[in-house]
Amino acid sequence: MSPEHGPVFLARRTYRRRRLADGARLLPVLGGVLFCLPLLWKGGATLPGTAETMFYIFGLWAVLVVISGVISRHLRAGDADEGAAGGEEG
Repeated sequence: MSPEHGPVFLARRTYRRRRLADGARLLPVLGGVLFCLPLLWKGGATLPGTAETMFYIFGLWAVLVVISGVISRHLRAGDADEGAAGGEEG
């Protein structure tokens, strides 16, 4: 007989918190790939100019800042909830 293990599924709050943390770790990689995208814009008659490229880079930077702020706020709220619950880890 095999020894009994704990529950197979995680609590929703713990699962969502871990996925948010994974997203926070992946965001710089995604940002780096998206920042390198203008390097692939070559050839063709409708090549974007320097101004359009700079608008793209600044817009991407602003979107990444907002996304990281939202993720950070949700992760911080999760820390406060865990502290109020007595720090139970499952």
